[in-house]
Amino acid sequence: MKHIYLVEDEKSLSSLLEKYLQEAGYKVTVLDDGNKAKAAIGQPTDLWILDIMLPGADGYELIRLIKNHNPNIPVIFMSARSAELDRVIGLELGSDDYLAKPFLPRELVLRVNRLLKTTNKEKANVNLDEPDKSSYNIGSAVFDMKRRILVTQEEDYRLSTKEYDLLEYLIGHEEQALSRGDILDKVWGENYFGSERVVDDTIRRLRKKVSDLPIETVYGYGYQLRKSL
Repeated sequence: MKHIYLVEDEKSLSSLLEKYLQEAGYKVTVLDDGNKAKAAIGQPTDLWILDIMLPGADGYELIRLIKNHNPNIPVIFMSARSAELDRVIGLELGSDDYLAKPFLPRELVLRVNRLLKTTNKEKANVNLDEPDKSSYNIGSAVFDMKRRILVTQEEDYRLSTKEYDLLEYLIGHEEQALSRGDILDKVWGENYFGSERVVDDTIRRLRKKVSDLPIETVYGYGYQLRKSL
C-alpha cells in the first residue's frame, strides 16, 4: 500500500482529504504542523501533499528539505493564497503538481494516482529511443538518467520528477516540434486539469539550471529539442 504524508492544519479539510485518499487505497499520515513534518522527513513514504501556509515550518521550507533528502519523491502543493505566484514558486522549488484551494477532493485523488503511476513506470522502464543509454549529452550538460541529475563542469543539478519526465520525453522525440498539449498529455497525463503554462514553467526551470540547453521554443506551438553536437 502506497504511503502519503498529508500536511494541512485545517482539520476539516485534512479529514476530508484523508477519507478520500484512504478510500482510493492509500495509507495516509496527517500532520497539522510544519515542524512535525520536518521531523518526518526521511521516513519511508511515496508522496507528500503540502499546504503552503502552516504553523511552524511553511511549505516552501518543507519542499526544500524533502527534495534535498530525495529529489525523486513527488510533492503536491496546495494553497489558498495567490494561486499564480504560489504555483510558480512551487515549481521553482521542485513541486510536481499544484492545486489552488478550493478544489474537489476527487481531483486531488486523480493527481495522486497520476503521479504515483508515473513514478512506478519510471522505476520499471525508462522509455527512450535508446533504452540502454543511461546518459545523454544535452548542451554543455550531461543528463545522467540513473542519478536523475544534470551534470555540468560547475555543478550537479538535481531534477524534480517532472523536470526528469520532460527531458526524457524530449530526448525520445529529438528534433521533433512538440505542441504544449502533446507534452502536457504525455508528461503530466491526460487527466491533468491544470494549464499548459506548467510546461513553460518547467522549461524555464531547466533553462535556469543550464542556460544553453538546446530546447528551442516553437512560438505559438511548443518546444523542440535540437540534437547536441
